Amino acid sequence: MWYVIYAEDVDNSLDLRMAARPAHLDRIKHLVDQGRILVAGPTPAIDSEDPGPAGFTGSLIIAQFDSLTDAQLWADTDPYVEAGVFKSVVVKPYKKVLP
Repeated sequence: MWYVIYAEDVDNSLDLRMAARPAHLDRIKHLVDQGRILVAGPTPAIDSEDPGPAGFTGSLIIAQFDSLTDAQLWADTDPYVEAGVFKSVVVKPYKKVLP
């Protein structure tokens, strides 16, 4: 089943994000390689593809897992969580309807 993982950043998270980004992306790449990612990316703090020093306010991932428990465990062990980038993480089942 698909699961949405939405995380909100702590204030001024850009330096923390940049430090943990390689490990975070490597982990997501494993899901991509397995065909389990529908979409993944950050939410810019301003209305821009490249927010520069404004940074980001969070991240969204929609991925396939065997269960909500597995999705939650995966989210809880993300390098951004371990680095203190996220102040909150919500994991919910997701039903893809369109397109």
